[in-house]
Amino acid sequence: MAYLRCDFSSETLQMVTSFIALLPEQRDLSQAPVIYLFHGLTDNCTGWTRYTAVERYARDHGAAVIMPEVQRSYYTDMAYGMKYFTYVHDELPRLCRHMFGLSDRRELNYVMGLSMGGYGALKCALTTPERYAGCAAFSAVADFRARAAQIEPWEREEFKAVLGPELEVADSADLAALLKAARAEDLPRFFLTCGDQDGFLEANRRLAGLMEEKGCDVAFQHWDDGHTWTFWDPSLKRAMDALLPPAPAQA
Repeated sequence: MAYLRCDFSSETLQMVTSFIALLPEQRDLSQAPVIYLFHGLTDNCTGWTRYTAVERYARDHGAAVIMPEVQRSYYTDMAYGMKYFTYVHDELPRLCRHMFGLSDRRELNYVMGLSMGGYGALKCALTTPERYAGCAAFSAVADFRARAAQIEPWEREEFKAVLGPELEVADSADLAALLKAARAEDLPRFFLTCGDQDGFLEANRRLAGLMEEKGCDVAFQHWDDGHTWTFWDPSLKRAMDALLPPAPAQA
């Protein structure tokens, strides 16, 4: 796998930002599965490669992995800040197709993430389900309205920057509302995980239940762990094994 850190000037963000790309070296990139893999609240674009075996898992599937940087934005077009949802949803895939020749075909595109990034991945997949073959979310902020309603005093100014002074979460940013508005037959496959000691467990269980009621193709797994990298590393492997095809045999 080739490992690239790309620093470039984003038109959407109006600043220089970074992403990490893992690219299979012995495969036509236009035929490779593409995973847009999102970091959590306290990480940056290096988190997945520092704390998991993502490169090895990607090699097993001959997949390209793109890991962007979004600060603490909750993958939103912030009320007072950058348009990070527009960046990861529109500009970043367009840029990576242009730079690396990655495919825009639905059957080759996936979006995944942990915690805040799990919310971002689900938001992408529910906003434009026609773009993705699969979506995986690990320990996701599955109920953003509940999260915004339960903030600590020290978080208030930060959430105002994300959501505005009233801390209102629009339907376009609420996963349950997006799911309700979608047609089940249009949605990609979903793979959700959450640790048994994770504070987000019940919200993830509820979202998985809503998906099942909707008729989605969804798998929800949970086991003994918390909101930690020891949980997210195997979660990523399980998701990739469940959603992606294996890498083609080398001649």
